[in-house]
Order: sequence, then structure tokens, then C-alpha cells
Amino acid sequence: MTHNDQRSELSNRLWNQSPESGVPEGHTAAYDNAVLEQYRLYVEMTDRVSARRGLANSFFLSLNTGIFTLASLFGKSPPPDTAKWLVIPLIAILGQCFAWFYLVRSYRLLNSAKFQVIGALEERLPASPFWKAEWWALGEGRNRALYWPLSHIEQWVPVLFALAYVSGFLAIAFH
Repeated sequence: MTHNDQRSELSNRLWNQSPESGVPEGHTAAYDNAVLEQYRLYVEMTDRVSARRGLANSFFLSLNTGIFTLASLFGKSPPPDTAKWLVIPLIAILGQCFAWFYLVRSYRLLNSAKFQVIGALEERLPASPFWKAEWWALGEGRNRALYWPLSHIEQWVPVLFALAYVSGFLAIAFH
């Protein structure tokens, strides 16, 4: 399915009548107000999802920073046979890194869908500040010199922590 086909299907699923049919009869000002109110509500909901993503990232970043700090404090001179006992917490820590990675990915996909719906809602508004203006001005996320979506960057943070944990484990195991 092409990008235009996806946009068309999104519009078909969003609107109770096709965009080509225009405003339903007898619903001019009230209809415009309803679309605007739905748009405001939807943008606010999208912003809340972004805020929840930020809170989740703060939680996991704080947790991993604490774990990393504790591991570096207590892991300076590990007693013999420590490596085999560290496998259990390593698995737990890697599990939470995995969960963090997929949580960030899930939020990214959810927000991507929400932004597409915002774009479709803007088709019925007098202006399209996000979809046709801002997103275009940012190169639609394709040009990293203009804009690199934060959600693509933040997805690598749990991977980097996981690599640091595995590297630390291997350093202790083969010390």
C-alpha cells in the first residue's frame, strides 16, 4: 500500500462521511466547531502520551543509572566465583532493558499513528500547522540535518545500558 493509499484509507476510517462530500447538510458552524473541538482533544491526548513516554524514560533512566552506580561501587574487586551468581541479576537487568526498549518503541508507534490522525483531522481545518507546515519544514523526519526524531534516538539508550551490563559481566567473569 502506497503512502497516498494509506492516507486515503486513514481518512476513510476517520470521517463518518468522505472528505469529498464536504460538510454534512445543516452542520456548517456547529460542524466546524465539533471538528475543532475533536482536534483540540486529540492533540491534547497525543501530548499526554508523549508526557507518559517521558515519565517512563525518566523512570528507566533513573533505575539504570542507580543500578550502574551500585554495580560500579560494589564491583571494583569482586570475590572469586562472583560471575556465576551475577548471571541472575544480569538476566533481570537485561529483561528490564528489553522491556524499556519495547515500551519506547510502542510509544513511538502510537505517537506516529496519532500524528497521522492529527494530519487527517487538519484536512477539515482552515490551516494544517502540524502536518502540512511543521512536519514538512522538518523534512518529515527524513533529513537528520534538519530533524532527527527523539523517539529514534531514545530507543538506543536501553540498548547501550544492556551492552554496558553485558560488558561489565564479561569483564568480571573473565577477570
